[in-house]
Amino acid sequence: MIERILKWSRLAASLSLLGLILLCLGWEIFWAPLRSGGSLLFLKTLPLLAPLFGILRGKRYTYQWSGMLILFYFTEGVVRAWSESGITRALAWTEIVLSVVFFASVVAYSKYTGRRYQAA
Repeated sequence: MIERILKWSRLAASLSLLGLILLCLGWEIFWAPLRSGGSLLFLKTLPLLAPLFGILRGKRYTYQWSGMLILFYFTEGVVRAWSESGITRALAWTEIVLSVVFFASVVAYSKYTGRRYQAA
């Protein structure tokens, strides 16, 4: 049972993080940039690259601290979903969903990789 939770939480964390990276890049460069032609706001993607390899490799410590990092993206999604309209609102809701999936999966992975759940 625990192995299944670890497998699915690791997969969900990896896919949601990659989805957030693609969403942030596409949002600020192509789909709904603040200025026509794109803006430097696409640089908000850079912090998401920091935990990428640790998440893909299943490093518990990376799962623990990246859960706090993702809260910035959740907050941005909530603010922009509340204040924007049209495609930007849809992109903001996508960011909210991806950040919630990421957060829930890193919490589950961190919990079940602790010493308490390891085979003796």
